Amino acid sequence: TFIKFPLPFLPPYLTIDFSDAPALLATFTLGPVAGLLVELIKNLLNFFFNLSDPVGPIANFLAGASLLLVSYGIYRNNQSTKHLILGLITGTIVMTIVLAVMNYFVLLPLYGMIMNLTDIANNLKLIIAAGIIPFNIIKGALISIIFI
Repeated sequence: TFIKFPLPFLPPYLTIDFSDAPALLATFTLGPVAGLLVELIKNLLNFFFNLSDPVGPIANFLAGASLLLVSYGIYRNNQSTKHLILGLITGTIVMTIVLAVMNYFVLLPLYGMIMNLTDIANNLKLIIAAGIIPFNIIKGALISIIFI
């Protein structure tokens, strides 16, 4: 991702980027497999070009995949503006829940282990409640607005 930025009131490793909007576009025009491929390719490129730990790209893939699959699933059966908006709202909620659970049980403990940060393991609930959940709600809302 070339353009990304942190939100001033959240942990700096949580950055907003709008690269999920093209994945949503691919999903709604070409189908969910195309959207998932866009998510996969952008996260693989991000991982290899930034040479970072794998946790961020994995989290980003899970976020994008849950947002686009749920959004498309709701919209697919009744292709109206109402169902598009309902799908994006529901997708944002599901993305937030998926990332909260995955960060609690897998991603944050893995990140703490890779980066040798014991504070993460001791503060999982606080990080999820004050960082991960608000971040994903804001991210989902911004991406949805851009997509619409």
